[in-house]
Amino acid sequence: MHVHILGICGTFMGGLALLARAMGHKVTGSDTNVYPPMSTQLEEQGIELIQGFNINQLTDEQGRYPDIVVIGNAMTRGNACVEEVLNKGIAYTSGPQFLSDHILVNRWVLAVSGTHGKTSTASMLAWILEDCGYQPGFLIGGVPQNFGVSARLGESQFFVVEADEYDSAFFDKRSKFVHYHPRTLVINNLEFDHADIFDSLYDIQKQFHHLIRTVPSTGKVIWPAEIEAVQQVIDKGLWSEQEPHFTSKSENGWSSKLLTKDGHKFEVWFDGILQGILDWHLIGKHNVENAINAIAAARHVGVRPHDAIDALVKFAPPKRRMELLAEVNSVRVYDDFAHHPTAISTTLQAIRANVGTDKVTVILEPRSNTMKSGVHKDTLAASLKLADQVFLYQAKAVKWDLQNAMSQQQIDAHVKGSIDELIEDVVIQTQCNEHIVIMSNGGFGGLHQKLITQLEMKSS
Repeated sequence: MHVHILGICGTFMGGLALLARAMGHKVTGSDTNVYPPMSTQLEEQGIELIQGFNINQLTDEQGRYPDIVVIGNAMTRGNACVEEVLNKGIAYTSGPQFLSDHILVNRWVLAVSGTHGKTSTASMLAWILEDCGYQPGFLIGGVPQNFGVSARLGESQFFVVEADEYDSAFFDKRSKFVHYHPRTLVINNLEFDHADIFDSLYDIQKQFHHLIRTVPSTGKVIWPAEIEAVQQVIDKGLWSEQEPHFTSKSENGWSSKLLTKDGHKFEVWFDGILQGILDWHLIGKHNVENAINAIAAARHVGVRPHDAIDALVKFAPPKRRMELLAEVNSVRVYDDFAHHPTAISTTLQAIRANVGTDKVTVILEPRSNTMKSGVHKDTLAASLKLADQVFLYQAKAVKWDLQNAMSQQQIDAHVKGSIDELIEDVVIQTQCNEHIVIMSNGGFGGLHQKLITQLEMKSS
């Protein structure tokens, strides 16, 4: 079968392309941003990539159309290829539907959902299963460093998927995750996000309940018992087995007890019984909670908790999750995907607990649609309060005043409309034993490497 993918270079669609190719299909695809590392990963697997959306890409040398066109959720009406697909009656589907129809059939799907921590938790879960001999398939919205790829078919019935609540396609406004029909479902947390497609938290909760309705009665839902927004979803009806997760030691369900302030060592408890102690390289209470959820999900398929704990000792976090990029003359530069006030706050809590009174500088690009729309303008400053210094990029797409928002807290904040000027100011003010955390869910105009280069020049 010839599968052509519109919008192939996104993490989800690129992963889908790898899976389709591994199944033996001919895979081609196009995007407006065809560049490494995704382009390299795809081309190494024999996938032809096309820059742009000229309609000629939809026919081969013999004038034949693909057997099916998979349309990414970034594609809209008016796109030349989308219009050609519709006008010519070419078979088409969404990415999540293709995954459901061609890859997840007869698989034990373990889905990880929630506003935050999906990539990290799914990566932990996939690694636990791998280390314990289960050889799972997976599709994750990042690159787990234990595997080096974002997706693979696997050699067993088990398949781990990062279950996103974002919509499926212009013709299917349901959340992606309703297509996956998990037997094991993890809900990490739930907050308002994706303001470009959801009008309220209630709208998101409805999608999460649609997801819960697809879990079989013999399946299991693992959920945070102390988060009201999730409890409200559960209250709408739950027909499956369940294991609640508590943030402190509990006699019921899953819980943890920190043994270090930064969370790198903690106890794992289930139904009031100590399952083991995890001493690992990650920090932050959010990662403790992610680990508990991954251990719980793995237990559902037969992994003993103490074996899961042993596996996580060897776990390497996904790229862009407090990833140390460089250390230049005692200045450590990290890359982090945080782009929501809650994620920003929990990341800073973790690093502050780890580095104590060392100087922490945040460089933030408000890039998500929700952030650019101003939904978080009244909560952003408070999420940054643990930083000693903050630099924010006021891109033209951000229509609200970042400097004014920062005035809500006593924060040493610097707002710049130029990335080069921002880098220059950061370098001038950098001190020894400083930790610089770059927060963005995009490429940030190449800021990461530019900053490292300037720091190296300063130190030479």
